Amino acid sequence: MFRDLKPLFRYMARHRWSYLWGTLALVATNAIWVLFPKVIESAINDLNRNSGAPATMRHLIFFYSGVLVGIALLKGVFLYASRWILIGISRDIELDLRNDLFRQLEKQDSAYYQRNRTGDIMARLTNDLNAVRQLLGPAIMYSANTILFSVGALYFLLRISPWLTLVALAPMPIVSILVQYFGARIHERFERIQASFSEISSHAQENFSGARLVRAFAREKVQITSFETANREYIRRALRLVQLMGMLWPTLEFVLGVAMVITLYAGGREVLSHRIDVGSFVAFNTYMVMLTFPIIAVGWVINIFQRGTASVKRIDEILRAEPEIDNRFADPSIAVDRVMEGEIEFRNLSFQYGDREVLHDISLRILAGSTLAIVGPTGSGKTTLVNLIPRLMEAAPGSLLIDGIPVRSYPLKTLRSNIGVVPQETFLFSETIHENLRFGAPDAGEEALLDAAEAAHIRKEFEEFPEGFETMVGERGLTLSGGQKQRTSIARALLCKPRILILDDALASVDTYTEERILQGLSRYSESCTRILISHRISTVRGADQIAVLKDGRIREMGTHDELLTRGGYYAELYEKQLLEEELSVAG
Repeated sequence: MFRDLKPLFRYMARHRWSYLWGTLALVATNAIWVLFPKVIESAINDLNRNSGAPATMRHLIFFYSGVLVGIALLKGVFLYASRWILIGISRDIELDLRNDLFRQLEKQDSAYYQRNRTGDIMARLTNDLNAVRQLLGPAIMYSANTILFSVGALYFLLRISPWLTLVALAPMPIVSILVQYFGARIHERFERIQASFSEISSHAQENFSGARLVRAFAREKVQITSFETANREYIRRALRLVQLMGMLWPTLEFVLGVAMVITLYAGGREVLSHRIDVGSFVAFNTYMVMLTFPIIAVGWVINIFQRGTASVKRIDEILRAEPEIDNRFADPSIAVDRVMEGEIEFRNLSFQYGDREVLHDISLRILAGSTLAIVGPTGSGKTTLVNLIPRLMEAAPGSLLIDGIPVRSYPLKTLRSNIGVVPQETFLFSETIHENLRFGAPDAGEEALLDAAEAAHIRKEFEEFPEGFETMVGERGLTLSGGQKQRTSIARALLCKPRILILDDALASVDTYTEERILQGLSRYSESCTRILISHRISTVRGADQIAVLKDGRIREMGTHDELLTRGGYYAELYEKQLLEEELSVAG
């Protein structure tokens, strides 16, 4: 049990004093409640002894009634306190866990999200976290309550009649066997349920994110059928757990019922033999009745515990996940707020995905403040190459340097705060345009924001919206066109005033006129920063200081626009092809 809870110990330790007060409240609750049958015993015996004195009996009835009401009130007060404290702790730990899980997920590199589906992660942050909260709150509270009351009741049962206690508790080993048997199967089935829930979450998340694609290919019915299949499997597994739980509780109640029958028979014989009095017999049976709920609650607690421990394992997998890219190699002498010059050098760099090498012996130097353009066919490794610069992927040690320092030596915050990236797949948050632009520079002034939007040739369009820059863009920028999303992403990167700006095919969704205006704006706004442009358009790259042609993971050509045209290689062929396409479009 304790081994299963080990990942939660540090969270529980933060609330040790609250656990202490909650435990004391539980002790007080059960210490008071366990006296209830003893008061009944004394009341019955006193009333029997004074059955011939009506006045005395009335006095005794009022007295014992008051005592019983007082016990119930005190028990209610301490029970409320224990529930408020212990359930409150579970909510506090849930808060801590959720924050730590999100913080841990934010630290992970892109490879982690390639290995783990978003829906599965969301299931762990919701369903599994709720199961852990149940484990830390109700399960602990009811377990402690059952143990405390059972110990107290057992003490008084033994004082009334050791032999009768032995007879009444004879069926209890069967309860222990049932608990062990059902507990293991509940744990196994709940793990399968959680895996099935993750499958459903992933299916739903992918369909919601790709809703337009599903409609475009008219695949609604297919996806609905697929979801129904996954949902039915989840329900099937859940019902199997319900069947198991449906067997556990009635079985426990049956065993307790047998214990009560044995108690009534054996206890009745004890009363008739005058070995115990009527009051003690009533108290004994009251204790047995009061033990019924705690023992039945064991089945419910087992259910919660097995669900919780299965979920602890799934949550701990996230908490223990170590990012492959971190600050373990960072040079402590490099200041976090260091501003880079922006010179980049690749030294015989090679990179592979698993066993497949995608970059081969890349040697390239980009001077600070200059512009490098990279062109090449799809799959040649262009995006992989630029992703190595901000360490979104990890280059081999010593193969990539910025300002003469290996990128691994920079703290990640220092490295990435000096780099602005506009990726191929533009992502915008479900917030206003204003908030999306300020994402990387929350303290940027209004004038700087407008200047960045102007440089990206998007300011005028935003100002013409009814709500201007306060317009909500919808999920993933749903309300904006492809070109508007790309220009918003460019403005967001520019507002950070990076020393290195990477545009990964970031002008693919705009026309050539808008492209030219954006390139002019970039030249003015980011004149001193190092720029890397990836594009399939010659019009985008022709003004770069250097153009690298990447093919099959190798640099095949290198030079300026004019130099590459004279060589008659891939670049020249691409230029001729695009020139012909323009002429045909004009003629058509």
